[in-house]
Amino acid sequence: MKKLTHFLLFTALVGLVWMQPSTVQGQITDGFFQAAGSPANPKVEASWNRYYTYETITDFTKELADAHPNLVKRESIGKSYEGRDIWLLTVSNFREGNADRKPAMYIDGNIHSNEIQGTEVSLYTAWYLAEMFGKNEFITQLLNEKTFYIAPTINPDGRENFFEAPNTASSPRSGMKPIDNDLDGKVNEDKYDDLNGDGSITYMRRKNPRGQFNPHPEYPELMQRVGDGEFGEYELLGSEGLDNDNDGRINEDAEGYYDPNRDWGWNWQPDYIQRGAHKYPFSLPENRAVMEFVMDHPNIAAGQSYHNAGGMMLRGPGAEEDRDTYNRSDVQVYDAIGEMGERLMPGYDYLVVFEDLYSVFGGELDWFYGSRGAFTFTNELWTPYEMFNEDGGGRYGEQVYEFNKYLLFNDALVEWEPYDHPQYGEIEIGGLKKNLGRAHPGFLLEQMAHRNMAFTIYHAYHTPQLVIDEISERDLGGGLKEVTAVITNTRMIPTHASQDLKYKITPPNYISIDGARVEAGMIVTNRALNQTIEQKHNPEKLAVDNIPGMDSVTVRWIISRGNNYTITVDSKKGGLVSRKK
Repeated sequence: MKKLTHFLLFTALVGLVWMQPSTVQGQITDGFFQAAGSPANPKVEASWNRYYTYETITDFTKELADAHPNLVKRESIGKSYEGRDIWLLTVSNFREGNADRKPAMYIDGNIHSNEIQGTEVSLYTAWYLAEMFGKNEFITQLLNEKTFYIAPTINPDGRENFFEAPNTASSPRSGMKPIDNDLDGKVNEDKYDDLNGDGSITYMRRKNPRGQFNPHPEYPELMQRVGDGEFGEYELLGSEGLDNDNDGRINEDAEGYYDPNRDWGWNWQPDYIQRGAHKYPFSLPENRAVMEFVMDHPNIAAGQSYHNAGGMMLRGPGAEEDRDTYNRSDVQVYDAIGEMGERLMPGYDYLVVFEDLYSVFGGELDWFYGSRGAFTFTNELWTPYEMFNEDGGGRYGEQVYEFNKYLLFNDALVEWEPYDHPQYGEIEIGGLKKNLGRAHPGFLLEQMAHRNMAFTIYHAYHTPQLVIDEISERDLGGGLKEVTAVITNTRMIPTHASQDLKYKITPPNYISIDGARVEAGMIVTNRALNQTIEQKHNPEKLAVDNIPGMDSVTVRWIISRGNNYTITVDSKKGGLVSRKK
């Protein structure tokens, strides 16, 4: 495979493609001046400063598919635990080839219930691609060549619970399958209690002359731990709640707990090793539905999942034991895409899960690459950088309250109010609402969605793109001809990742010649020295294990007759391409 410098050179050339002007001539439509990079006169009007409920997701995806029948198709790939459809959008130009035979990118969001904005990024991506088709040269060509499979939420039950039930910014994380967290033979008997009826679960505090907390001097709603050797005015009592089951504990058996991102069938470990693993790989119906869809679509060459928070683009391996799964050539591809992502999304860092965070077993990220050979990232959305263009230096709590005060005008704040608690007596309840801390405020949501979409478009663009660069003939005499073909992959991602080659996940690339009588077929290993490897069986259909990114393979046939033949390349992840002589 060519060196990384060739990758970077091509990346620079690709940048020129991004700069091609829109094909839309007018800039004033319906009384509005068109903003650069945004769809003009969209068929589906959409607002990207708020969050979509399951009902509005259902309606929006249907409306988008109805408005763009040649670009968007909607289907349910399965049912959630509570019976909701898991919607998936296929976005491609259906008039230009079979969408399921084009190199494809899979995208999903909201695997964790409270990590909601991945749904909006996914919906925005589908909407933007459909609305910009025919108006922007690059997007039009992209959908001619590629397919996007987009599942906006793969945990619709948990998403609805986050919206409708009283929750913190971090709850629930799992889906809605009841689990006996405290092992007392009951389920969900001691959930959070919205004591002040505001729809969010905030904090409880109580006056205590020997407490460990004081109000922050600038943001009194924020409680700050006192220094060593000091006493404060308050003690913190945890999140709002009651001892509903009279066991001396509060909120100990809320929704869950299992972790949908520990349920995937790659390096899975049981719950006593990997907290949240549940029963066995794909024991959750939502994940099983995704797995079955992906298994049925071997053209998926790249993947993207959206979580929050932290401002990260993560790649595997999730655990150190998997370090050797990613070979050097694949890591070069990851690095090139990840480094571009750091430019496209200011404040985001390109990281490796087990090295830079913690060990994860049974994660979706690892399953996509390890079991399917698809180059996959997980983006952790919402970063402190988005508040004040600074990383915070460990001041995240102060930053959030400062941000809420000066940019949201305290809209996300519940001020401390007295409450007579049946167990704790006179307390106060207050703090930040569930819609701030992990979820983007409205005015930042569209920018975040667009930047993350741009990252996935860059990734999708670099899924394999095969071109038959050359077909040449040489007369051998005696009625025989030598036919040589050169097939080039013009993008960074190979047709087969190292995992794909190691475990034979998808068949090899088949390069065939039709319309000629074939006497011999071979793969050319060194054209200058005329070195070849003959394929003695079925020589008309040559099996090529891999076509690396930004590289070529050369094949050759000896034919005894045929002047009007066709050469076809059939690659599961690289698509179908043909050329007639």
